[in-house]
Amino acid sequence: MPSPLVPDKIEDELEMTMVCHRPEGLEQLEAQTNFTKRELQVLYRGFKNECPSGAVNEETFKQIYAQFFPHGDASTYAHYLFNAFDTTQTGSVKFEDFVTALSILLRGTVHEKLRWTFNLYDINKDGYINKEEMMDIVKAIYDMMGKYTYPVLKEDTPRQHVDVFFQKMDKNKDGIVTLDEFLESCQEDDNIMRSLQLFQNVM
Repeated sequence: MPSPLVPDKIEDELEMTMVCHRPEGLEQLEAQTNFTKRELQVLYRGFKNECPSGAVNEETFKQIYAQFFPHGDASTYAHYLFNAFDTTQTGSVKFEDFVTALSILLRGTVHEKLRWTFNLYDINKDGYINKEEMMDIVKAIYDMMGKYTYPVLKEDTPRQHVDVFFQKMDKNKDGIVTLDEFLESCQEDDNIMRSLQLFQNVM
């Protein structure tokens, strides 16, 4: 009679399945992204160095990301970022997921970058951004930047930012921002675009 799986055994088996992940061919990734084959090889080496299994889970992703923001708490923002990278919602980010997102953020068109950003802000993936979602992301960015931002931020600054942006974006005043409203608002308002540029710098 087989013995029931013990947690350690489940962990081992999960680890084994993770270790076996191999990325798609570089030619295919080169065709799908804005990176050259050489750049992909360099990125893959770095990715494998940080994530020897070929995929990264949320906990590891948070640990890696936290290193870049020693003065703040990056864990909440890293959680949202991880979910945006994990497009298939499998709980792990493979090299393909990572490099596809990086390609959009670094070399995509304005339209592609905005679509990706919309997806990040749409936390519950219902196709809309509500004020709470926007507030959660903005607050997570402020937490991550820490208390060393200049000028020093007041406690209610994130709320004020969200109020202003949401008012501009919610064109028909129905309490949600659609992708079209988001794209239109961002492209016609320099302040919003500058804020998104700042967001890309924290990527």
